[in-house]
Amino acid sequence: MNTLLSSRLGQVKPSPSIAAKARVDALRAAGQTIVDFTLGEPDFATPAHIVQAGIQALADGHTRYTGSAGTPALRAAIAAKFQRENNLAFQPEQIIVGVGAKSLIFNAFSATLNPGDEVIIPAPFWVSYPDMVLLNGGTPVVAHSTEASGFKLTPEVLQAAITPRTRWLVLNTPNNPSGAVYARAELEAICAVLRDHPQVWLMTDEIYEHFVYGDAQHLSPLNVAPDLAERTLTINGLSKAYAMTGWRIGYAAGPAPLVKALSLLASQTTTCASAMGQAAAVVALNGPKACVAEARALFEARRDRMVELLNTLPGIRCATPEGAFYVFPSVAGLLGQRTSDGTRLATDLDVMLFLLNQAGVASVDGSSYGMPGYLRLSFATSIEQIEAGCQAIRQAVQSLRP
Repeated sequence: MNTLLSSRLGQVKPSPSIAAKARVDALRAAGQTIVDFTLGEPDFATPAHIVQAGIQALADGHTRYTGSAGTPALRAAIAAKFQRENNLAFQPEQIIVGVGAKSLIFNAFSATLNPGDEVIIPAPFWVSYPDMVLLNGGTPVVAHSTEASGFKLTPEVLQAAITPRTRWLVLNTPNNPSGAVYARAELEAICAVLRDHPQVWLMTDEIYEHFVYGDAQHLSPLNVAPDLAERTLTINGLSKAYAMTGWRIGYAAGPAPLVKALSLLASQTTTCASAMGQAAAVVALNGPKACVAEARALFEARRDRMVELLNTLPGIRCATPEGAFYVFPSVAGLLGQRTSDGTRLATDLDVMLFLLNQAGVASVDGSSYGMPGYLRLSFATSIEQIEAGCQAIRQAVQSLRP
């Protein structure tokens, strides 16, 4: 029987984080109280001055199409941001605005991958990277890390993963889901490997750059290896730092020929990001940064409290993340235990569902991020919710039996 759907679609699974949110919504609609640790977005509103800029943009008539690469004003603001905050120099023709960072990552794969081309994706990874590679005819190659390595790719593992078909390395720092932040020496070691393989491009996803804690410092790979600029695409956006997830404004910077190709794809798909959103993004990037600093301090306090509480729970071990707004605790100590009805917890997915059904606490299983035996919990929520959720987890795990 003929089917309408392409064979590529059969290789792709729904986004686990979106699926987790859907489960939460369904349970809440059924009247259950759920503590939601799945959300990958700040729990506070977009800063008022940015909202006002969006309102003013509508009043000023910013309601029409823009160029597919973004408005000149926003690309200039992005170039100034890169110079000011990252010490990186880009010209406007090297910058493209997208409908969120996600569409730019997808389009970069679409513009560059041929069937059989490989993309190295360090695990744990953001859930969408492998599926976007598959949708564009490529082959995701997972390069595994360990908790002992800080959930970071090592040069030895990278070297072993590279083949003549390797097209990209995707590096996400700070990392979703682990919160890992690559230090200068770690980036230098990775870039040293890439120098020996000129066919491999580097995609660096820096969407969480402003959320680093303690002594950690965010660095772009181009800060330590500017010679790789001609084969590096830097991905970023306003969703996280400025609490603008629903505005859908992302951006990328890289070699002008690649950016031109991304603009071509945008012209035939999304056309452009919203004119109103782009006008507000100019104000966000050029305006005061106190809102970003306040968000970072708030997340750091929440991180500390969640890590503290999780490490008091039987069977759970939680390293302290250096960045982003997630913790990635090991639940290996719960595997093999049985629930009150005799069900054995064999996998991290079992633990996730047990905590959802028994404790009313929603998380995402580590297997979805390429790292079985862990859970991802977001601390982009209030201290009160963090404390309530951890207390509910405590009661649930204390009911388990060997």
